[in-house]
Amino acid sequence: MQLRRIAVFAEWEDESALVDFLAEHPFGRKLSAGWHVRLEFLRRWGEVREFSQLPNVGERMRQEEPVVAVTLARMRLFELPRFIRWGRPVECQIRDHPEATLAMAAIRLPRTVSTFSIWTSTRAMTGMVFGNDDGASARRHTEAMTERERRDFHHEFTTLRFRPLSEHGSWNGHSHYIPWP
Repeated sequence: MQLRRIAVFAEWEDESALVDFLAEHPFGRKLSAGWHVRLEFLRRWGEVREFSQLPNVGERMRQEEPVVAVTLARMRLFELPRFIRWGRPVECQIRDHPEATLAMAAIRLPRTVSTFSIWTSTRAMTGMVFGNDDGASARRHTEAMTERERRDFHHEFTTLRFRPLSEHGSWNGHSHYIPWP
């Protein structure tokens, strides 16, 4: 837990509105001192009411281009122990995956969890999702999704896929998480 850090996920009318916010708004100036990536929405799977206006499928990606995946889930509190049991191995699988350049998770107590990951390619990310990788951990994600289908951990859940457009600043003293072609 990193209680002094904040993750912000926001939509902007256009890039100039974002640039103005980061330069002129007091909270925006604080955010501009950190790291952020600008994204283009591509795909939604699942349902969270705040994202219901997004289409399920937008533009397709090339298999070799970098991709950003974001999940947002509203937990069923009594399912939290099961979620941790099944989710922790998947978190490690993604964190340790050689094609994931950045993988983070965040929580907003008591029941909202989110993940953010950057992948070198769409092929690598979907390979992990569908268990096509090599090694003992290859099936963790698909097994956890099977368990979620058996008895859902969440009352709302969505996965969003984005094309990275640009990267700004640094995270933990590092930058260039997006593997630009």
